[in-house]
Amino acid sequence: MSPPELEQLQQCPDIATLETALRSLCARFGSVRQVNVLPAAHAGKQQALCFVRMASEEEEQKLMSGLGIGRFGGELVVVVDLLAEQPPSASADLWSSAA
Repeated sequence: MSPPELEQLQQCPDIATLETALRSLCARFGSVRQVNVLPAAHAGKQQALCFVRMASEEEEQKLMSGLGIGRFGGELVVVVDLLAEQPPSASADLWSSAA
């Protein structure tokens, strides 16, 4: 199960808000160098793939330990299920505005 902090990211109404919230969350563990958020869909769920880079390896380790996230291809990755209660048309609007 995800920590409550990560679960709260699911309430973000759009990609820009999610990126801001994720930056703020990660800043508790050090200096955030980069955050990239990509929309995705998997098994009928709207998701966001969030790639995070911190200023140092030590900060990345703190973030991984603190939030229980992992690496994929050298990047720290968080997968967020977005707005599960939204009807499909609202999700489509969300993803078209993210492009």
